[in-house]
Order: sequence, then C-alpha cells, then structure tokens
Amino acid sequence: MTAELHSTASVDAKPKTVKRASLYRMVMEDHVCPYGLKAKDLLERNDFEVDDHHLTTRAATDAFKAKHHVETTPQVFVDDVRIGGYDALREHLGVETKDEDETTYQPIVATFAVTFLMALAMSWATLGTVVSVRTIELFIAFSMCVLAIFKLRDLESFSTQFLNYDLLARRVVRYAYVYPFVEAFAGIGMIASAFTPIVAAGAFFIGSIGAVSVIKAVYIDGRELECACVGGGSNVPLGFVSLTENLMMVAMAIWMTVRAFL
Repeated sequence: MTAELHSTASVDAKPKTVKRASLYRMVMEDHVCPYGLKAKDLLERNDFEVDDHHLTTRAATDAFKAKHHVETTPQVFVDDVRIGGYDALREHLGVETKDEDETTYQPIVATFAVTFLMALAMSWATLGTVVSVRTIELFIAFSMCVLAIFKLRDLESFSTQFLNYDLLARRVVRYAYVYPFVEAFAGIGMIASAFTPIVAAGAFFIGSIGAVSVIKAVYIDGRELECACVGGGSNVPLGFVSLTENLMMVAMAIWMTVRAFL
C-alpha cells in the first residue's frame, strides 16, 4: 500500500513539460509593433516561455525578413518551426480568428448595451430609480445619438452603403447625407424633451421610411446586404437590427406626440 502511494506521488510530482517559443518583433524608439505585443501576451497566456527577440532598427528588421523569406513581423517559432505572425499563431493555438469580411452583430450589441447602461445611470441620477418610462426614452435617444455618430464619422462611406437599400435616398441622393443629422437632432431633442413637434416629426419620417426600405430589401426582395446603421463599411447584416432601429424611432415619435397631449 505504501509503495503504491509512493508511486502515485512520484507520478504527480513529475515536472511539467516546458513549452518554449521564440518571438521576433519590432521594438524601436518610434515604433513598437502592436501585433508583437499581442503575440507575446497570447503565448504567455498559453504557458509558453518566450524568448523575446527585439528588432530595434529597420535594417535589422529587413535583414530578418530576408533571412527567413517573410514579408511581415512579428514572427513566432515553436520548437524551431516557424508558425508565422499573430493571426497564424492564433490559428495554431486554436483561437478563433475572424474573417475581415465575416458578418457580425458586435458593433450593434456593444452600442445597445452601453446606451442601455447609460439610460439606467441617467435615470438613477435624475429620478432615483432605474426602472421608469424615462429609462426607455433615454435608451432610445442615446442609441440614436451614438448611431448618428457612427454615420457622421464617415458620411461618404455611410451614404454609399445607405443608397444600396433606402427607397428615398435612391430617389433623392442628398437624403443619404441628411439622414444622420436628422437622427442626431431627434436623439438630442428626445434627451432634452425639447422641440417635441419637430423632433417627433423628424424621427417618424426617417424611421418609417427606413423600416419600409428594410422590409422591402430584406423580407420581400430577399437581398443580402450590409446595414449602414453603424456607419459605412460595417459588416452588420441588414435586417432585424436596422428594422429595430427604425421602429424604435417610430415608436418614440408616436409616444412623444401622445405624451404632449396628455
């Protein structure tokens, strides 16, 4: 029995195999490669001991590339076998790597999550409660403002993507340039509870046209398009998200109008 315990303890005490990797990355006075930092962090989080080699000059970097017949740095070697750069390392370690053209809902999920928390915080600060009608109003208003910012940061790119499906913009091209400004104005007006008739009219106008455009493009014509809701060049698929954005504006416009007469 004692021998068996001793044998088990010996097995348990067996030293863990050390994983080693060599990393070659640019570390210069005026530039530290961000992908090199990511590669080093990823290796260390996967229990590798990293031999971190710094390429401190352009000449050293060019010489390394020529020697190993590579075009980019960083470069990772495991057991003297070249794995490649940061993306190749992620693939080697079984970490999911997203295709640049892959559709994603991440931008819109992040937007709605943060604006909802903003609405809760504002409601708590001003009303002393996080659950109120005002919380929903602020959530929609904050969402409209943030989405307008995404569109306005690159108006040309947004307008190009918007013209793929919006019915009014395809007839009046300048409407694609006006839309984000109206959305921002309506969102700000909702936050301030000011200019109610104009704000409600603007939100209802762009929201209803947007909703009809999405329904026709996606659910009637069956087209697969990217949504311009978070600005041009996004990989958010057109459909439920954009429809929700527009229906939220329509609902808010109707609510503001009803509330004004209560």
